[in-house]
Amino acid sequence: MNDGLLLIALAGGVLALIWRANVEARGIANDAAHAACSDARLQLLDGTVAFKSWRPSRGDDGRLAMLRTYVFDYSDDGASRRQGFVILRGRDVEIVGLGPTLVRDTVH
Repeated sequence: MNDGLLLIALAGGVLALIWRANVEARGIANDAAHAACSDARLQLLDGTVAFKSWRPSRGDDGRLAMLRTYVFDYSDDGASRRQGFVILRGRDVEIVGLGPTLVRDTVH
């Protein structure tokens, strides 16, 4: 019985760490979307990003990290609605894009 409780506690701890990492990543993506819209003098609609996808990926240094994609809506005139995106590798912003225009690219 003690082994079962240990496994449940371990699984709960792992799930809590995954949840925390995802919340932190969403906050980073949200900040990047806000900054991109502010820099381009656009209005970020709905005030937040939405999770689209994630997958494991290796960086230039060979280290394994999660590659997360978030999308957000913005407007340049208050009437139209366009979609932008933020891609994170781990906790680092890789790319922020607004429609057909790339706003920030840190990939070398």
